[in-house]
Amino acid sequence: MAFREKSDNTKRQLSLWIIILSFLYVAQGQMRYSIPEEMVKGSVIGNVAADLGIDDKRLKSGRARIVAGDSSRYVELNSDKGILVVNERIDREALCRRTSLCSFSIEIILENPIQLTEVVIEIMDMNDHSPKFAKNEINIEISESALPGARFLLDSAYDPDVGINAIQSYSLKPTDNFVLKQETRPDGSKYIEMMLQSPVDREKQEDLSLTLTAIDGGHPPRSGVMTVNVKVLDANDNAPVFTQKLYRAGIAENSPRGTLVTTVSADDSDKGVNGQVIYAFIHMSEKESGVFEIDEKSGSIFVRGSIDFEQDQIYELNVEARDQGGLTDSCAVIINVIDVNDNIPIITLTSFTNPVSEDASPGTTIAVINVKDVDSGENGQVNCIISEASTFAMKSSIRNYFTVQTIKMLNRETESEYNVTITARDNGVPSLSSNKTLHIRVSDVNDNAPVFEQQSYDVRLVENNTPGVSIFNVKANDADCCQNARVSYLLEDSEVNGVPASSLVSVNAESGIIHAMHCFDYEKLREFQVKVRAQDAGSPPLSGNATVRIIIQDQNDNAPQILYPVQTGGSSVAEMVPRSADVGYLVTKVVAVDVDSGQNAWLSYKLQKATDRALFEVGSQNGEIRTIRPVSDKDAMKQRLTVIVEDNGQPSRSATVNVNVMVADSFPEVLSEFSDNTHDKDYNDNLTFYLVLALAVVSFLFILSLVVIISVKIYRWRQSRIFYQSNLPVIPYYPTLYSDAGGTGTLQHMHNYEVYMTADSRKSDCKFVRPSSQNILIVDPKSAETMEFTGNEKSMFDERDLVS
Repeated sequence: MAFREKSDNTKRQLSLWIIILSFLYVAQGQMRYSIPEEMVKGSVIGNVAADLGIDDKRLKSGRARIVAGDSSRYVELNSDKGILVVNERIDREALCRRTSLCSFSIEIILENPIQLTEVVIEIMDMNDHSPKFAKNEINIEISESALPGARFLLDSAYDPDVGINAIQSYSLKPTDNFVLKQETRPDGSKYIEMMLQSPVDREKQEDLSLTLTAIDGGHPPRSGVMTVNVKVLDANDNAPVFTQKLYRAGIAENSPRGTLVTTVSADDSDKGVNGQVIYAFIHMSEKESGVFEIDEKSGSIFVRGSIDFEQDQIYELNVEARDQGGLTDSCAVIINVIDVNDNIPIITLTSFTNPVSEDASPGTTIAVINVKDVDSGENGQVNCIISEASTFAMKSSIRNYFTVQTIKMLNRETESEYNVTITARDNGVPSLSSNKTLHIRVSDVNDNAPVFEQQSYDVRLVENNTPGVSIFNVKANDADCCQNARVSYLLEDSEVNGVPASSLVSVNAESGIIHAMHCFDYEKLREFQVKVRAQDAGSPPLSGNATVRIIIQDQNDNAPQILYPVQTGGSSVAEMVPRSADVGYLVTKVVAVDVDSGQNAWLSYKLQKATDRALFEVGSQNGEIRTIRPVSDKDAMKQRLTVIVEDNGQPSRSATVNVNVMVADSFPEVLSEFSDNTHDKDYNDNLTFYLVLALAVVSFLFILSLVVIISVKIYRWRQSRIFYQSNLPVIPYYPTLYSDAGGTGTLQHMHNYEVYMTADSRKSDCKFVRPSSQNILIVDPKSAETMEFTGNEKSMFDERDLVS
């Protein structure tokens, strides 16, 4: 302070306070230290770590720090050693003015877990100030007619120190005419008056000079002096007298200007001008002069400036009543300021954990807040709540501290962030409140597995695809976010027809696109299943599965295959038609298959070329060759038909077969035709040989047919040998014995065709079952002979399988 004086004794006293540990206690999160004022920066206040019973590691891991306190700038926490030191010189008088008990509090917080400790530091007063008067000298006028006992209020000295270090006594010298009267007010301050003990005589001494000395109680004591100049006036022997020496009044803070506080009154027994009293404030500080004013005639005190309870709770005013003759009296007016609830609670966020993991258990502390209301009493008592129903709740901690805690489990997928509004409300009337909104984000935990849009997929792929072509795109979604939601795809280990599924298809790990690894053949593989797994990048990773069924669709990539009539090498097949055949006579049936499926396997038959188109027709659906008119003698014996078989694919595929038809009534006639043809065509000698051999065999077999069953079996064995070891085609022969009973020319017995097809598109089995009495003619253009066989029970083709 500007007028502070220090002595060697003061310095020694300060050193003594530093050495002595004055006072310490800890109770339920609160500690108290007592230190003297004026300690130098760096002086140790106390060892917080030792007093709290915690080690240095806890201080560092908990990030111990001072988080609040209006006077926290005066102290500093050394987190390495755990000691509390002075950070700035503390002047008790500047901090607490004349308050006898001077202290301030700070809050120390430790995190993980959160621990709050309130530290109250009491500042002990030192006698570092001398009493000082507001003025070095004052002037007092006194009437010579003043009677002994007249009193004159003197300015009290001011000593910022308190207690024993405050002003203890006053002395006045010389004491020839005046003595000093001292009174102690209820608040401990000294009220001094100079009383006339013997009359003064202006004619003897008009001006008097007195010395007023104020002495405090320090060791050593300090003092201050003021000169009192007394001027003796003539004639006014009655001074004004106040009706009360002390007035008390109350005024609400924030009262508007002009509000009446109280009225003081003084009486003067004099008459006329000497009895007129004027009121005025005396010894008023600049701060007080700006707050109140007094009507000099009525003595009414009014509000002049702003009154704030939080700055000053009490005002002490000195009022002087002076008459026209210069006689005065004085009184004190004590004005108590009444608190009004005019300050809203102030919310300070002390600690805040953000974001919060979604797996945080109920009761987890998210934030620590401090709420203060500078009003007093009920007006300063604060309740803190979360204004809306929420996942969070407010819990009271130590004084003025609250914690925000979770009350149920969080789920980021349901709600990823919260705006929590905290409302602090005091108990004043009317109540005041303030709000603070916390934006709380919820961090993700990998608690959701990827989920496919479907559990199973059916994918159709046309055969003969290009290897590497994209088949399908599977998609899985993960409700988590960031790294936990990054999904990769892979195939589960499985086998398809004995081979790994990964050799057939592959899946892109990033996009989920499934690619074909091979060119698929519908005739070999019609469908298969693979399992795709979607796995996130969390720790640990979670996954989901889906089944993909890949259906191979047929493509018209196979032409029809002719099963009957069989054509091998240069041999030809001949069917015999009697000349007596009528319309609709069944000549033969073309049998064909297509290993494709669906409409690609639907076959239609057409007669492409014929020797005589007017004689034969082909059934478009069944491939049966029938006569369309009666056979006449004019028709050529040898008829050649070309039948084309087409499937229904796009584009269609086809196959052709040549059918030789012999129009004759007997084998000799056929043989004769073949013999002529042989000579006409200039066949070589081998063909002639075969024809003669065939005639001999037929004759021989005709004889053997009349012998015993053993000869028949031998005959069948030889024919079997001939059939399988030669390239001769089979020519069915229908004798006149089997004329159509209905006259339509169709066969009396049915032709049975049984077709067996394997999974291989290149192989088919066909079995023909013929009537037991059918004759068969085998003709080879290279041979010169024809063989005829007659069976009594069953034909050699009854159960013979032909493989094409």
